[in-house]
Formats: sequence, C-alpha cells, structure tokens
Amino acid sequence: MSDPANTGASPAPSGGGLADLGLRAASAIVMVALALGSLWAGGVWFTLFWALAGFAIYWEWQHLAGGRNMNARIVVGAVALAASATLASTGSVEWALALLLIGALAIALSAGLGGGRVIAAKSAWAGLGLLYAGAMVVSVCVLRHSLFLGATAVLWLFAIVWGTDIMAYFGGRLIGGPKLCPPISPGKTWSGFATGVLCGALAGVGVVAFSVTPGEAALLPVLALGLVASAVSQGGDLFESAIKRYYGVKDSGRLIPGHGGAMDRLDGFIFAAMFAALVGSAHKGAVAAAHGLLVW
Repeated sequence: MSDPANTGASPAPSGGGLADLGLRAASAIVMVALALGSLWAGGVWFTLFWALAGFAIYWEWQHLAGGRNMNARIVVGAVALAASATLASTGSVEWALALLLIGALAIALSAGLGGGRVIAAKSAWAGLGLLYAGAMVVSVCVLRHSLFLGATAVLWLFAIVWGTDIMAYFGGRLIGGPKLCPPISPGKTWSGFATGVLCGALAGVGVVAFSVTPGEAALLPVLALGLVASAVSQGGDLFESAIKRYYGVKDSGRLIPGHGGAMDRLDGFIFAAMFAALVGSAHKGAVAAAHGLLVW
C-alpha cells in the first residue's frame, strides 16, 4: 500500500469543507472535555480514562503491525495496561514498568511464534507497541497521583501539548518557510516548530503561574522545561508520522471522527508525558514526580 505523501501529493480530504471542520471541532471539544473531566475527578476515573486511551493506542498499533495471534496479543496487552495503570496510580512504578516489559516480551514471542526471520522482526515491533502505550499510561498516572501538584502537572502538560499543536499549525501556515522534515512529514515547517515551542511553553508557564502559590515554583525553570517538552512533543508527532509512512496509511485508525485514531491525537502527548515523568522523578529531593517537575 502506498502513502499519498510519498508522491508529494496531498491526500484527499476525508470530508467536505465546513462540514468536516465542524466534525473536527465537535470531536475536539468532546476529547478536551473528557480529558479535563477525568483530571478534575481524579482517582479511579482518571486512571480508567487513561488506561482506556492507552488501550486504544495499543489496539491501533497491533493492527498496524499485523502478525500472528492477534487476539491473544490484544488480551495480554489489555491486562498489562490495566494492571500497570493501577500500580502506577498507587506509587508502585517499578512494578508497573516490570509488568510492561514482561508483557511486551510475551507479545513479541506470541507474534513471532512459528515464524521465520521476517516474522521475528515484526514480532519485536508488536511488543514495542505495549511499551509505547504503557509508557504514556504510567507517566500520566504517576504525575496525576503525585502527593503534591498532581493536577497542576497534568494541566501543564495539556497546555503545552495543545498550545504547541494549535500554534505550530497556525505558525506554519502564516509564516511558511523551510520544511522541518520533508521525508517524514512534508507539511511541517521550522517556523511552525518554533512558534509551537514558544507558545506551548508560555501556555505552560501561564498554568503554573495561576495554579501554584506565588514563590513556590520558579517560572524560569518551568519555562525552560516547557520549551523542551514542547520540542519533545513535536518529536513524538514526527515519530508517529514515520510509523504511518512505513505502513502506508494516512491515519492510525478511525476511532475519533474527523481526527483519525488515538495515536494520531496523542502522539505528541505520549512523548511529552514520558519526558515530564522522567524529569520529575529524577529531581532529587522532590516529594513526588509532579512536585519535582514544577518546583525548583
């Protein structure tokens, strides 16, 4: 199967004009409402929401990868994601990551069972899908269920990723200029990348400035982290574009009307969430991951 972008041509739009724009806008409003609602509810509702999001990503990845024993892989992945989300929410991050690694190995072995070298290579890719989805689930649960500033840390992530996506689009369209990575994503420009990084980071600073007690969080380090997180999120977007190009598809799935699949919408968030959780967890002296991320 060929990818329209391989020829340099733009793929045909899935809808017509304002009707398609309205569908995309409505879907975006619903997704934002669900994400913010789960963030406000916290607890089991937040964990459940992101476990389901992780499963949607995992499902799409496995169907892109293909291979043997699909049903068994789906079941193993679902159990591993549910268990790792629960463990991460209770602070047992090491056990959650260990479970994901064991599950990924089991999935890879199952996908390659009885196959030759080509199947064996594809099986490793099938196993990687659980780590890709699971890393997002564990990261966001670790941040939200932190003892201090959990909700603020996730809202900071939302502001950065959403701000980056929106402003990178408008910056690229209005300014134009050299392409960021034509072989992978011909539409992205350096101007869009720079606009997205700056605006996303400033949106994150705004969240922290209005959510944290004055003097508790130094805004300059938060701004610096926001710049990196925004760049990382755009790297995640390119990573997912490379996957779709490899498999010759325009969208990772059809779960979200007007937007494609869950991977299409969460590609940048996955990488940004992993970055944020790693930074927060590695910060010495921090009470919890969210505290380590925002308080310097």
